[in-house]
Amino acid sequence: MDAPQLLAVADELADLLIDTVEDGASIGFLAPLSRTAAVDWWRERADAVAAGHLAVWVALRDGRVIGTASLAFPAKPNSRHRAELVKLMVHREARGEGLGRRLLAVAEDAAVAAGITLLHLDTETDSPAEHLYRSTGWTRAGVIPDYAASPDGVLRPTTLYYKRVGAEADAAGRLVAMDGPRT
Repeated sequence: MDAPQLLAVADELADLLIDTVEDGASIGFLAPLSRTAAVDWWRERADAVAAGHLAVWVALRDGRVIGTASLAFPAKPNSRHRAELVKLMVHREARGEGLGRRLLAVAEDAAVAAGITLLHLDTETDSPAEHLYRSTGWTRAGVIPDYAASPDGVLRPTTLYYKRVGAEADAAGRLVAMDGPRT
């Protein structure tokens, strides 16, 4: 999505965010999450999208937003080969249909097309999301205790994951077979 498209669906993305938080997902918000706060949060992402620091995809069903995934791109010169998968969400009504897997594949393919060779993410330890990441080839890097509060305010550990995409590493750990750096 470009920035105007993101702004056009910010209200629907807010509904998805609220649904995800109400379901207990630890994605950076505490419950109850007000609609105003959720809409404002999505609208604030438009500048990052316009600047190329954030890519956002949405899944629609009958014209309604039912899922989203984003990639955050670091601005540091030594980090332009990687991106962070953020805010992968699927509405409760659409879970169990493979939508999360499809959104993840879209984000991974877009990362490769942008010259990204390493993806990383964090997710609440023992959350349902961990199964998705493990089953799609992500590697568990470790666990940080008491990393973030769940929506009900309880500190929970997070598990870090990474995945190499679009490139191979030679014996010295240098990336090879890249399509070129992200512009």
